[in-house]
Order: sequence, then C-alpha cells, then structure tokens
Amino acid sequence: MKIRRFCGVLLICLPFIVLTACSRMTANSTSIQQLDLKAAYHVVFLSNNNAYIGKIKPVGTDYFYLTDVYYIQSQVNPDTKQVSNTLVKRGQELHKPDSMYVNAQHVLMIEPVTPGSQVANLIQQAEGKK
Repeated sequence: MKIRRFCGVLLICLPFIVLTACSRMTANSTSIQQLDLKAAYHVVFLSNNNAYIGKIKPVGTDYFYLTDVYYIQSQVNPDTKQVSNTLVKRGQELHKPDSMYVNAQHVLMIEPVTPGSQVANLIQQAEGKK
C-alpha cells in the first residue's frame, strides 16, 4: 500500500521536476551571440575531435557561420616517427568549401587565436600569398 502511494506521488511530481531541470539548463546555457568574440580568429573544438580555425559570425542559437577556415593537418614521417603539423586553408578539398556552418551543440570549446602566436603568424603568411 505504501509503495503504491509513493509511486502515485512520484508520478505527480516527476513532470515538475523534469520541467524545472530543463528550464534551469536552458537558462544557464550561453548562446553564441552572448560570447565575447573580439579576436580576429578563433579555434573551434568539436565533439568529433576536429578543430577549425576561422572567423565566427553568429547566425542564430543553434548554428554559427565560420569563414576563412583553416585546420591543422598532422603527418608522421615513417622513418623518423617525427610529427609535422601544417596549417591548411579549407577550399583545397574536392568540393572547394569557402565557409562552413557549425552546429553549436557539437562545440566543446572556443579559444581566441592570439595575435603574434604561431597560428596567427601562419594565417598572416597564408593571406599574404593570396
């Protein structure tokens, strides 16, 4: 009898608990428009272990637009086992993408590219070659 009463109370309270938890998660989430994106370039780390470097333009709460996109390509020398990293501008692929929309749900972290950093210097060199 006590178990039945407990289950009845639980069924009545459960929707309120779920709604409260969901509203708190929504209230605490930060949209891309609320971020302080003052740097010229940002590194966007995604949940699929990819990272892209580019200029972020908010286009809503679910997606943002990334232009002037770069990524780092790593290669291992089979003889020396040394890893070399190369900054690659998107657009070299078969479909020649010049930008990309990113689903904000898959973003783990966004970091600014500091002027004078190695990545910033490589981007400057790449833009100078245009």
